[in-house]
Amino acid sequence: MDTRELKFVLNLLGAPNYRAPISQVKPNHRTKAAERDTICRSLRDRGLVDCSEEIVEFRIAPPGMALLRLDTSRLPVTEDEIVVLKACAEGSICAKDLNLASDRRQVVLQKLSERGLIKAEATRIEDVWLTNFGLDYLHDDYTPKGSGLELSLDHLSCYLQFLRKRDGSASISHDSLAKQQPHEPINPQRRLTEKPNDADIWYVIEELDRQLDTHNYLPIFYLRERLQPPLTRAELDSALYRLQRDDRLELSSLQEAAHYSPEQIEAGIPQDIGGPLFFLIRN
Repeated sequence: MDTRELKFVLNLLGAPNYRAPISQVKPNHRTKAAERDTICRSLRDRGLVDCSEEIVEFRIAPPGMALLRLDTSRLPVTEDEIVVLKACAEGSICAKDLNLASDRRQVVLQKLSERGLIKAEATRIEDVWLTNFGLDYLHDDYTPKGSGLELSLDHLSCYLQFLRKRDGSASISHDSLAKQQPHEPINPQRRLTEKPNDADIWYVIEELDRQLDTHNYLPIFYLRERLQPPLTRAELDSALYRLQRDDRLELSSLQEAAHYSPEQIEAGIPQDIGGPLFFLIRN
């Protein structure tokens, strides 16, 4: 990390739960919004942070244009999605100009974008947070080099408090493990209490695959048991599609349904043709 990236990350370390509006974590007051966002996306691409991003301006994509030519009453699209596709059929449009309730706009836009029906032309980062990978990197692997004259004692304080907190948590965890019975199994259905980001979900898949010995062919119902709640079914499906687009995950359909219950099969992601997407394969 260069000095600007380090200051960005250290500002996040001082935020509650290592999460904050992006306006609060820019390296310094002279940093412009465009430069700040570039730093955030660079750190995100390396898995150190993640962020929530709203679509500000968008246009219809070729698959969306093709969909409008079909009988939409027979297609798995909602009325709101049709409204959006028709609104941008003639050219780019701003999200604020859509005739949709404000609390529905981004939900509909994100779904259309994930399915490749629209193309975002301008986005805005809202919140940013450190990923589990980023926290582990800062604690276990990061080695500062060179000089950083712009770093303040406040930055140093954030880093030291983070190290003390993590080391204290690790000590408590080790003490708890020592009190467990030998070979006590880990419960694969233990739920999370806070909404995980995409990187967290990938690591949960890895953990479940290891615990359940599914040989990198994890049935999706195990992940739903772990992550729903705090995630909704739609939120988890969207995250899995994003991981697939990022080439971190493959989704495989179910061919032999006899080995699973109707409830387990229902946990898959339905497809227009063929069986549901059912197995999660990490790349």
